This record gives sequence, structure tokens and C-alpha cells, in this order.
Amino acid sequence: MKKLGLAFVVLMMVSCQQAKIGYVDNVKLMDDFQEKIDVEAKYKTKLEAFNKKKDSISQAFQIEAQAFQMEAQKMSQKKAQEEYAIIQQKGQFMGQQLQQEEQLLQLEGQTEMDSIVNKVKKEIKAFGKSNAYTYILGGGDGGSVLYGTEANDLTSEITKILNDKYTK
Repeated sequence: MKKLGLAFVVLMMVSCQQAKIGYVDNVKLMDDFQEKIDVEAKYKTKLEAFNKKKDSISQAFQIEAQAFQMEAQKMSQKKAQEEYAIIQQKGQFMGQQLQQEEQLLQLEGQTEMDSIVNKVKKEIKAFGKSNAYTYILGGGDGGSVLYGTEANDLTSEITKILNDKYTK
């Protein structure tokens, strides 16, 4: 009987403990995370350079195609068709090459962003463990927190930790 009473007291003490809950505004956190900002800027620069290259190649190909049209008038129909087929193949090949390059650039950027998201999740988990949080919820667009007091908002603390670690 004494053991049952002691178990009841322990159970009451455990159930009376409050769960420590916080939340993070995912959108704000990612918007303020310097590494994410730097990665976006890097890929924006890479994409701008790629677009300039693509425009330059397209312009050069158009000039070549226009020059061919002028020359084609002087050729026999059979020779013009053969040359046209060659130019058409060249255009398709260049288009495929540019498309592959663009896809690789997008994949590279997406892989790096996925890595950043994983880094953020690990940091939130580590923060929760080291600060004895029972739950840390995700807020912002599509998040699960519809309302939370500012006292439970961990966004700034975690953003600071992430940015400090990134700058080191």
C-alpha cells in the first residue's frame, strides 16, 4: 500500500510539470539566416551569368542562321536542304546543352538549399535538447503555430546561433 501511495505521488508530480514549448517562425528564420542569403546571392549571380551566356549563344546562332538563309538562295535546293538539316541539328544540340547546364545549376542550388534546411533543423533540435524544451513548433507560412506569445518565440535566438556558427 505504501508503494502504491508513493507511485501515486510520483505520478502526480510528473503530470504537474509543465511542458516547455517554444516555436520558430520558419520563414523569418530562413530569411534572416546569412548562409541562406549568401547561397541565394551566389546562385542568382550564377543564373545571371548563365542567362548572358545563353543569350550570347542564341544571338550568334541567329546570325549564323540568317547568314545561311542568304547563302541558301544561291545553292541548289538539295544542297540547301542538307545545310539546313546540319544547322537545325546544331541548334537542337546547343539547346539541349544549355538545358542540361541550366538543370545542373538548378539541381546544385536545390542541393545546397536542402543542406541548409537540414542544418537549420539540426540546430533547432540541438537547441531544444540543450534548453530542455519538450516541443519546438514551426510557425510562419504553412507552419503549425497560429498564435504564440513573444516569450515562446525562439526565432531570434536560433537565428543568432546559426549566423554566429556560419560566420566562424
